[in-house]
Amino acid sequence: MPKLEITSQERSALRASAHPLHPVVQIGNRGLTESVLKEIEINLAAHQLIKIRVNGAEREEREAMLETICNETSCAPVHHLGKTLIVYRPDAAAEKAAAQTLNATRAVRQPNEPYTPKKKAASGINYSRKEEIAKRAAQKTERLQNGAPKTTRAPRAQATAGNGPEHRIPRRTPSALSLRAGARRNTDDRGTKR
Repeated sequence: MPKLEITSQERSALRASAHPLHPVVQIGNRGLTESVLKEIEINLAAHQLIKIRVNGAEREEREAMLETICNETSCAPVHHLGKTLIVYRPDAAAEKAAAQTLNATRAVRQPNEPYTPKKKAASGINYSRKEEIAKRAAQKTERLQNGAPKTTRAPRAQATAGNGPEHRIPRRTPSALSLRAGARRNTDDRGTKR
């Protein structure tokens, strides 16, 4: 199996998250055997990020062991510090399941379909572009046949033609502060009244 490659940013983050971990596999005097590789495989499947302790080997031997472990188990070397090796292999099934749950609530629609709000889509109402175009065309032909103006709202000048304000909110009497402000407006630059 090929060795997994990771970026330097991922390697740095994995090294930081591996700091509090304890070694779960220990390689003894007999070296890297099939049973040790099997144990590494089991722990990688369970934890994804593990530390391996190597006893009684020189640095070159440890480097060779790290390469062998990464090639046999298809994992990425994260760090080699002294007699401790850190390796990582992501769980493909868990990542796929997480991506599916993330995209499970997304609406799937074609680019030419109109947008349907979530509440209406949940109740089973779906808009169709053809129905919408036909509905607008029918409304337009009906307006043209009746001779009605394009908009049904009254023009702004007609709406405010009454005596009172359009919003029907009663006006308050002016306060003393607003009267003083009005008195100031009637003075010239020197403060004398005009």
